[in-house]
Order: sequence, then C-alpha cells, then structure tokens
Amino acid sequence: MIIKILVLSSIILNLVLFFLLNKKKIKKYLHKNNIKEEDITKLHQSFELNEISKNLKGPKKEALVKSFSISSDNTIVGMTSEYEAWILSTLSKTSKNIFEFGTCSGKTTYLMALNSSEDTKITSLTLDPRNINKLERGNLDNKVSHRNIVNESIYEKFLFSGTDVEKKIDVIFENSLEFEHFAYKSKIDLIFIDGGHTYSVVKNDTEKSFEMIKPNGIILWHDYVPGKKSSKDIVKYLNKISKERKIYHIKNSSMCFFQNI
Repeated sequence: MIIKILVLSSIILNLVLFFLLNKKKIKKYLHKNNIKEEDITKLHQSFELNEISKNLKGPKKEALVKSFSISSDNTIVGMTSEYEAWILSTLSKTSKNIFEFGTCSGKTTYLMALNSSEDTKITSLTLDPRNINKLERGNLDNKVSHRNIVNESIYEKFLFSGTDVEKKIDVIFENSLEFEHFAYKSKIDLIFIDGGHTYSVVKNDTEKSFEMIKPNGIILWHDYVPGKKSSKDIVKYLNKISKERKIYHIKNSSMCFFQNI
C-alpha cells in the first residue's frame, strides 16, 4: 500500500514538474493561433529582401529607418518590440495620412513622425488622464485589459513633445468609444490599433478603422498574443472577424496585418 502511494505521489510530482517546465508551450498549444501566420516579407513589398550573396540577404532601401531605444530603467508601459517598431516605421515612410488608436507614451507616434515625409499628417487618439475615473468596463471586457487602460493613460506630454516632428502630430484626448470618425472615412493610409485591449474597445476601434482606411491602406493591431490574459479580448475579436477579413498574424511579432485590397 505504501509503495503504491509513493509511486502515485511520484507520478503526480513529475506531472506537476512537467507542467511548470512547459507552461508556455502548453498554453500556446491550448490557445492556438486561428489567424494565418505570415512573414512580413510576404505581406508588403517594402520588406522584400535584396540578395547580397548566395547565402546572405539584406533589407531594401525602403526598409532603412530612423529609430531610438529607451533605457530599461525608464518605466514606460505598453511598449512595442524593436522588430514591431521597425515594421511600423517602414510602413510610415510611404504613408501620408496616419491614424493611431492609443498614444500611451508616444513612442510609436514619434517613430512614425521620424520616418514619414514632411507633409505627412499623424493623428493619435488617447484618453485624457483627467477623465480616467469616468471609464466604465463593458460586460464582455476582461478586468486585466481594463486595468491596463488606466495604467497606460497617464501621459499629458509624450516622447515627441518639444521635438521638430511634433508639428506633424495632432493628439486628440478622447475616449475612442465616443470618437466621431466620419471626417476620416476612406482617408487614412496607415492605422495602428493599440488602444484599450478590452473587447468593446477593440471592436469599436477596428470597425471605425475599416471605414477610415483608404483602398490599399494598411491596418495593424498590436498585442495579438494567444494565451496571454491581457490579450484575451484582442485574440477573441480578431479570430472572429478573420473569418470574413483577410487578416494575417505577422510572424515573430504580436502584430496583425490587414491591407484594404
């Protein structure tokens, strides 16, 4: 009897250890990516590679961008990866009208302004920190994403404030649920959706974006990460609409890509 208990205990212990050591892999398997994954080189011509030699390929001129890094000691929340920032910067180079849902610290806004042409207009929408207490959580919205909206809506000035490119940028302090988008219909070349990650906000920002985007224009969503609690609503909503829209998950990133062809 004692031997059976010891054997059973050993099996349970090994199963627990296996789960702890493979937690991320198991989560990824249970939360499969329902959207087709594609390398960025296959999604847009700016990212096609030049053959330098038989075993070496490099970026085209169109994919060379201005960039910056922020010290890890600088506590800024909601940052894009360097790879994601490069993708956004590259697409900004050929965009005359850019719209961003979710300014946060202004990192991506700044990158888009640095890399776009002098006559490019960038509009970035963010919550006014003074009105954050008025924010309500919808019935379908998860608590973690709602909390993150509050944590990321603390900025009144941004990384681009006081810089030479600030003149390109118009910041609108408004809840995107209340934002009237009709003046932007079919006028925007590039839209970056990285505002609130609750279901109601993602749905709202996406539906408005589909009306705002020009023919051949591009929409990017940030934080599509199956299995991540704060991305739950983004994954749920994009998986749903991907059955009707040709949306791709950009390989090695948390971005999704749509071109209005």
